[in-house]
Amino acid sequence: MQVQWQNALKINYLDMTQEKKLFPYFQPIIGAASGTIIGYEALARQYDTNGRVRSAGELFSSSNFSAEQLIAWDRQVRRQALERFSQSNYNGYLTINISAAWIDHLADFKALPTLLMLNEFNVDRSRVIIEITESKGDLDKLVAIADLYRQHGLKIAIDDFGAGFSQLERVMAIQPDIIKLDMRLFQNAAKGGIASDVVHLISRLAKRTGCRIVCEGVETVEDFHFGLSCGAQYMQGYLFSPATAEFKDPLHYQKQISSLRKTFLKKTLAKEEHKIQFIANIKGLIEPLKKALENGVNLNELSRHPFENSGILRFYLCNNEGDQISSNYNFSEGRWLEDSAQIGFNWAWRPYIYQLLALESTEDSYRLVTSERYRDFNSDTLCKTLSLRLDEERILLIDIAAEWL
Repeated sequence: MQVQWQNALKINYLDMTQEKKLFPYFQPIIGAASGTIIGYEALARQYDTNGRVRSAGELFSSSNFSAEQLIAWDRQVRRQALERFSQSNYNGYLTINISAAWIDHLADFKALPTLLMLNEFNVDRSRVIIEITESKGDLDKLVAIADLYRQHGLKIAIDDFGAGFSQLERVMAIQPDIIKLDMRLFQNAAKGGIASDVVHLISRLAKRTGCRIVCEGVETVEDFHFGLSCGAQYMQGYLFSPATAEFKDPLHYQKQISSLRKTFLKKTLAKEEHKIQFIANIKGLIEPLKKALENGVNLNELSRHPFENSGILRFYLCNNEGDQISSNYNFSEGRWLEDSAQIGFNWAWRPYIYQLLALESTEDSYRLVTSERYRDFNSDTLCKTLSLRLDEERILLIDIAAEWL
C-alpha cells in the first residue's frame, strides 16, 4: 500500500510540475547566541511568466483551486524539500509548513503523508519541525496530530503567533516546542508602543512554558536588536537572506551576527548607564523625602529639593496592612499637589507591598522593592513603583517614570 501511495505521489508530481512548476526554496534560521545557521524553513516557489522565481503564497491562498488540489501541490513541494534535505550534507533542522485547515481533510491518521516521506528518504525525525500555519482548523484534531508527530520524534512549532486570538488557545492546547512570532507583530513591536509590550509578554510566556522563540521578518539591524532585547533565541529574515535554492555553510553568517551583537551591546550599555544614573538620582532624593515625611508631610521642605525632571511622579503612604493612609502627592509644574481620592484604598495584593513585608519577615537587609513596569491609568505614563520602610508603622510608596527602565 505504501509503494502504491508513493507511485501515485510521483505520477501526481509529474502532472503538477508540468502545470505549476512548484519547488522548494530554503530560508535560513539563525541562532542568536552561536551565530550559526541552526535550521531552514522550506518555502514553496514557482516561476512567473518571465521565468523569475517568486513565492507560491498567492497560489496557496487562492480560492480558484479546491483544497484537495492545494493539498496535493503542497505535499509534492514537501516531498521535494525532504528529498533535498536528505541528500544534503547539512546537519541542522528543517521546518516544513502544514496548514491547520488542511489537517481537517486527513482521512487516516495512521498513514500521515509526511511520516511516509520521512521513511522513504530515511530522514532523522529529530531534525524535522512541523510548523502549523494559519489560525483555522479543528483544535482537537490539531492536538491529536501534534501528539502523533511527537510520538514519532518530530518537534512542533506554531507559526504567526500573535496574528489572532485563537493562537493563544492553540498554544495552551498543543504546548509547542517553538513559537514563531507573526512578522507584522514583530516589525511593529520593534518600533515600540503596545506591540513591543505584547512581544515581551509572549517572550515571558515562552520562557515559562519552555518554548523557544523565532522572530520572523528580521529585515533591519533595529529588528535584530529588538529580537535580542526580548530574548528571542532565533532570527529569520532578509537581514540575513531570503529563501534560496541551496543550503549554505552553517558558519556563513557568523561574522555578521558577531558584529550585530557587538553593536547591540554598545547600544544597550549606553542605555544601562543612563538607567543607572537615573536610578542614582532617584535614590539621592529618597533620603530627603523620607526625612521630610518623618513628622507628617512637609511640602515646603520637599520643595527645596530638585524633584523637577527627577523621574519621581508621586508618593503616598500605606500602613502594614496595605491600607493607604495618606493622599497621593503628585509633582507637577515645579510643585507638589495633593489628591486625597485614594485614601483608604488597600494595596496589600500588589507585589511591592507583600514582597517588602516578606523581606522584612526574613530579616533580609535589602529593603527596597521595585514593581514591574506598568502604564498609569490616569496619566498614561509608563511607571514603576518603589516601596520602602518609612518607620515601624508606615510604608512609603514612590511612583517613578519608567521610560528608561
